[in-house]
Amino acid sequence: MSTVLIVLSGARTWTQQDGTQRPTGFWAEEFTTPYRILTEAGARITIATPGGRVPVADVISVDDVQTSYLKEIDLEKVARLEDVDPRDFDAVLIPGGHGPMQDLAVDPDMARILEAMLPDESKTVAALCHGIAAFLPAGAPDGGWLFRGRRMTAFSDAEEEQVGLAANAPWLLESRVRAAGAVYEAGPAFGSYAVVDGNLITGQNPQSAAAAAEALLKALATA
Repeated sequence: MSTVLIVLSGARTWTQQDGTQRPTGFWAEEFTTPYRILTEAGARITIATPGGRVPVADVISVDDVQTSYLKEIDLEKVARLEDVDPRDFDAVLIPGGHGPMQDLAVDPDMARILEAMLPDESKTVAALCHGIAAFLPAGAPDGGWLFRGRRMTAFSDAEEEQVGLAANAPWLLESRVRAAGAVYEAGPAFGSYAVVDGNLITGQNPQSAAAAAEALLKALATA
């Protein structure tokens, strides 16, 4: 049975360029869709957040369907990211929402886990949408960025502009990963688009959740 660590943001607000706090959290579909696909395939899942903080879904991502799914999952007791041993897992998955831009993008334990798992080709690293922000603190042995030169996608700057949040964002994810050295790719805005680069799987947006989860399931089956 495969073991998968799902890391959710524990943030409830996202600090804007002008200092205001925008309510946020994880994006429901980016968590529930992979969770359902993986559990139905028999994967054993552990959910963790920084400090073991109870994660909350961004309210604008929750409709009746997502509410129903979330009620079936106990998020009141999650693991502390600080206590996670990456040797216990075959894969790590990081859903998005703007929450990861606030906490996972600067979290040393997120970096520790990724630094242990990405260089190990028997393990898989996956992230969706703004969850790719969690890659930013991970360092390489040469002092550079762990993900430099890797192919990936993430929520695009164009998509951020289209939802009206680019102007007041402290930074934009596509621009940030490009500047750090990622080989960034994107499909049409708000269409399903996933990139597989060896043991790295990324999905561009919420619409890519199923495609990324299916790619992760395939990777687990062949590991």
